[in-house]
Amino acid sequence: MSIAHTLLGLLESGPRHGYDLKRAFDERFGHDRPLHYGQVYSTMSRLLKNGLVEVDGIEAGGGPERKRYAITDAGVTDVQKWLTSPEKPEPYLQSVLYTKVVLALLTHRDATELLDRQRSEHLRLMRELTRRKTGGDLADQLICDHALFHLEADLRWLELTAARLDALASEVRA
Repeated sequence: MSIAHTLLGLLESGPRHGYDLKRAFDERFGHDRPLHYGQVYSTMSRLLKNGLVEVDGIEAGGGPERKRYAITDAGVTDVQKWLTSPEKPEPYLQSVLYTKVVLALLTHRDATELLDRQRSEHLRLMRELTRRKTGGDLADQLICDHALFHLEADLRWLELTAARLDALASEVRA
């Protein structure tokens, strides 16, 4: 996820302080990985330097000054370009799971056990996401569905790899 573009998009509804941006981000997108304040402020600093946001006001408070950021026309254009550009599909051609299976075979370890443990972990996470999805709002349901579909694809790969394990062992050990 592009944090910079997400923060810019949040600013399109109106100027906000860094704290407000973090809160809005976490509510909408940070269910599993909330932003750190430092990440918000370093991103806003970079966006300011690049002319995509401007300081709309500075307020003195009990602590440090609070800057209110507003998106610039260049920032709106940048968000528009980002939103209309398709994301590159991730083919996962350098899979950690594949690497572990091949290394297990090369080192004469039990690759079947590795696949079984991985399958169990995938199923555990799928159950957890299904519970979360059942009790969640629409945004949570969509996020969980996305993750579940990816986990289902991984499970299919694990089953296929298990079925081809003897052939793969012969190939990698040759």
